[in-house]
Amino acid sequence: MAAHLVIVGGGPAGMMAGLLFARAGVPVTVLEKHGDFLRDFRGDTVHPSTLELFRELGLRDRLLERPHNKVSELAGRVAGRRMRIADFRRLPVESRFIALMPQWDFLDFVADEARHYSGFALRMNAEAIGLGYDGSGRVNAVLLAGGERVAAQYVIAADGRRSVLREAAALPLEDIGAPMDVFWFGLPKRETAENQSMGVFEAGRLFVQIDRGDYGQCAYVFAKGQADAVRARGLEAFRAEIGTLAPDMAEAARDLTNWDQVKLLSVALDRLTRWYRPGLLAIGDAAHAMSPVGGVGINLAIQDAVAAANLMAGAMAEGRDVDAIAPLVQRRRLLPTRIIQRMQKMAHDRIIGALLDPDARLTAPPWPVKLLDRFAVLRGIPARLVGLGFRREHIRSPDAGGRI
Repeated sequence: MAAHLVIVGGGPAGMMAGLLFARAGVPVTVLEKHGDFLRDFRGDTVHPSTLELFRELGLRDRLLERPHNKVSELAGRVAGRRMRIADFRRLPVESRFIALMPQWDFLDFVADEARHYSGFALRMNAEAIGLGYDGSGRVNAVLLAGGERVAAQYVIAADGRRSVLREAAALPLEDIGAPMDVFWFGLPKRETAENQSMGVFEAGRLFVQIDRGDYGQCAYVFAKGQADAVRARGLEAFRAEIGTLAPDMAEAARDLTNWDQVKLLSVALDRLTRWYRPGLLAIGDAAHAMSPVGGVGINLAIQDAVAAANLMAGAMAEGRDVDAIAPLVQRRRLLPTRIIQRMQKMAHDRIIGALLDPDARLTAPPWPVKLLDRFAVLRGIPARLVGLGFRREHIRSPDAGGRI
């Protein structure tokens, strides 16, 4: 008899795992603490690695029927000059672009596909607050706010970078550190034929605009712990700073009339040194919080879900014990996690941290950026790192049929 799997967290990792385990014939319940997926300023970059997974499932074309914008190149304004940085059209896959898709549309799509399997259930407004254990100390339940106990033969913790379950399970956490925090906000813009997502790198300042059609999702980056200092300078000064960094957004910045429109995201870079304990496995941000650098967090989390299903779903569907398999998931995913986090840490220390130094000087683009802009073939390198990552997963979990 197939084991009943409970997945905590209805984000990209949790929903993808739910779909794949249900597809393999495992009874699955996904618990999501919110009543819907409509939360502002969630990441919305669906990278080529993720698009290829949906292609392998035969779902990519249906996914791309949802609202999205295509980004084939990445560029930035560095020391006042527009520089081309990455070109996804050179990737050795069919999906040679990033799809900018509101995450609620992406999650709704995955949930709709998962509901085609009779063993799948999604419970909204189900906030996990702890774990239950059997007499041997093995996890056998999820405890919900309100007192309900949800029995489980196995639990996957996919409840994000502030995971309640990883703390409840006493999983050891290594804090790698990040030198920055981010203000996120939306500004209206005129829709253009080509996507105009852009990063601005100037001495002491860093600004990112993600083009979402009729508005820009904007990130104003500043040194960690300086949110109150930025606010203390006043909203007018903040709007003026936006206009200096992105002149085409100066008029739109007038729409910012109070600080409630500006959300603080505290950047974290950490990872568990052990992702599992009997009865439980952590994946995605619950196992490793990623920096926004490269926008890779969502796609790395989805890769974790695929690896977990590849290694565990068949055994779970047959009712076999999977506690011995969980370490293999960590072993499979730890190397790419370490590589990406090491690269993000280098970017933090050598680029972002240096730029945010009040005494920073940037009079010309660094020579590596000049080379990327000048030689098109070199722009395939960052495109591959960002778009496909390391140790890319493929769908190898079983398809038990039963689609309804």
